[in-house]
Amino acid sequence: MTQKRAVITGLGAITPIGTGVDAFWKAALNSTNGVQAITSFDTSDFKTKVGGEVKDFVANRYCTEDEIGSMGRSSRFAVAAARMAVQDSGVAIDTLDPYRIAVSMGTTMGEPQILEQGIRTKYDTSASDIPASLPRKYPCAVIPANVARAFGVKGTVTMIPTACAAGNYAFGYALDLIQLNKADVVISGGSDPFSRIAFTGFNRLLATAAESCKPFSRNRDGMAVGEGAGVLVIEELEHARKRGAAIYAEILGYGLGCDAYKMTIPDPAGSGGIQALRRAIKHAGIRAEDIDYICAHGTGTGENDKTETSIVKEVFGEQAYNVPVSSIKSMMGHTMGAASAIEGVACVLMLKHGIILPTINYQEKDPDCDLDYVPNTARECNAGIIVSNAYAFGGNTSSLVLSSFTN
Repeated sequence: MTQKRAVITGLGAITPIGTGVDAFWKAALNSTNGVQAITSFDTSDFKTKVGGEVKDFVANRYCTEDEIGSMGRSSRFAVAAARMAVQDSGVAIDTLDPYRIAVSMGTTMGEPQILEQGIRTKYDTSASDIPASLPRKYPCAVIPANVARAFGVKGTVTMIPTACAAGNYAFGYALDLIQLNKADVVISGGSDPFSRIAFTGFNRLLATAAESCKPFSRNRDGMAVGEGAGVLVIEELEHARKRGAAIYAEILGYGLGCDAYKMTIPDPAGSGGIQALRRAIKHAGIRAEDIDYICAHGTGTGENDKTETSIVKEVFGEQAYNVPVSSIKSMMGHTMGAASAIEGVACVLMLKHGIILPTINYQEKDPDCDLDYVPNTARECNAGIIVSNAYAFGGNTSSLVLSSFTN
């Protein structure tokens, strides 16, 4: 039996460097630094004052007033990015069997600003003043539910809260749904809003950068907390062909792993990342030498960047020095559960345009990080196959394989 193929026909992105795919891509090509002084709350009690906030998102451009009133920021991001992606795909959702459409989303924090609002109300006034509607906006499962409601989807609706790897997990599950003939179209991605909870936690871990995120650079001093959403419309190939869809790229496969070394630190040997990358290559039916570029997890922390470098070396051997590796978190900070979803959008655009996005803020070579990190400036490269890595707390690891579409 012929394996069903999953292709990408639509893109949506909300990021700290631009809302909308065109704005995001233009800013990324220009090496824009979206990690700036935080404006959404007072940071005077924190060592770190910067983060990757989305500054140009206007909810009522994408959502109705009723939707805005009933959803938190993460759901607004998700619904908006989904509407962008569906419009971009040209798929007429309302003409399709709603039971053959699915939603697969990922997140880290869900709707943390709802929790923060409730806590502020409780301590500023009293718990009795918390609106009865507020708790209903909080569970992370409401994010894909709100996306499904926006489009009348009645197929599988799933939230995969595997933190910073969640976008890749969501894309992998979308591929499973199509290959198992459970869906013809999957709206898939990840969303997370800027959170004081996450910002405070990473500050307490001493994991945040003072001024800018500098992945793989010797003088890197941490990650930057960010926010955003990325969504792909993933479609069964024959379904897309029948409606004459423009196809961006194809998902060849994915791999998952878990080193369970420590809650906040990866196994220094990179066991989980190695497992995920090797599984992704096998699932995609390719060889390591077929891969033209790696979109790195690349957080800018000392341990992550060193470990990810060793993972690439272990899997690729000497070829590792010939494969470009870059981190777009250098531009946006770490958007948590949206990170690998936005990176998925970026990878599709890199395949389309034949350009690799850079690692900005790269200043000093590190003997522990000695690969080609595409420093500071975008590079022309006719990449045919791309791997995107995403790693998370608790040891959750993932790798996604994307390729240019060929008949």
